[in-house]
Amino acid sequence: MRFARSIQHQMYRGLTIQPRDAEAADTPKTVISGLTRSVERRQKRYNREIMSENFKTIQSIIILANPTVPEASEEARKVQQAWQEMSSVTTTLATIDDLQAQQRIAAGEFDLLIALGGDGTMLRAGHLAAPVGLPLLGINLGRFGFLMQLRKDDWRAAIPRLLSGEFKLENRMMLFAELLRGDQVLNSYQVINEVVVCRGQFVRPISIFASVDGYNLASYVADGLIAATPTGSTGYAMAVRGPILPPELRNILVVPVAPHLSMDHAIILPEGATVIFRPETDHQAVMSIDGHDPVVLQDGDRVRVSASEHALKFVIFQDPGYFYRNLSLYREQNPSRNGFK
Repeated sequence: MRFARSIQHQMYRGLTIQPRDAEAADTPKTVISGLTRSVERRQKRYNREIMSENFKTIQSIIILANPTVPEASEEARKVQQAWQEMSSVTTTLATIDDLQAQQRIAAGEFDLLIALGGDGTMLRAGHLAAPVGLPLLGINLGRFGFLMQLRKDDWRAAIPRLLSGEFKLENRMMLFAELLRGDQVLNSYQVINEVVVCRGQFVRPISIFASVDGYNLASYVADGLIAATPTGSTGYAMAVRGPILPPELRNILVVPVAPHLSMDHAIILPEGATVIFRPETDHQAVMSIDGHDPVVLQDGDRVRVSASEHALKFVIFQDPGYFYRNLSLYREQNPSRNGFK
């Protein structure tokens, strides 16, 4: 299995290698058998970790609608009415912009957050839910909804399953980003998808120096550099042909955006790594967190990225294979996108 692991390691780097000698390498049959056992062990470990989650009985839920998404508010009222008809659970209905609702979430008043909209809505709801460990369930009213578990036509059937505990909680890794200027930390951010350091208003590449755990990694001349979670690997990172990581993994993905005569490989780092991006340019560079409004960077600013202490808890009704089925569906709906042919 040494050879199989070595091959996997080199695949992450976009390279291939040959075994040192025929005797040192496992036979193809052994490698395939070993990989099968590895997948089986991973499945069993996944089920143990998910099912061991201590989730209390749902007593109070908050339903958040994105007011900019057509139908969201009306559908949210239908969701609330259905919960009231089918259970004695206390329900609160609000928009995702409601400050009072946000404060109540931060105070830990709810057992479940249901968000209606698209993937952008799910990201905003996730930033509210993750700091207090609040489970999150999405109802897709957007175009694709890769992060959403339910559709408009099947959310009613999910209510009895939620009430009887027939679901799992999937912990999604998050990142912690800090904006450093000199010796000061100007601001810090919780990240669900990705941190992006990129060019600003001028259509010119910028230089970005990247280091990992204090060691120089590479100097990029590119439009930008992404640090993404496994969840974020299906977002902006995938659009620039980065690798796709299963959501239960705990890795940091570094992907360049349109590199010019620079290292163009994506790099997969362990959970414990600390990455620092330092842009240098005679024009504007910016930072964006999960697609939010960009923050203008000054020369010498650094963006430090590491694993967050928080995790996003997704309510899941399906087996772990749902992720790959979603990928297949994405390919069917978007055959010309992101390298899918």
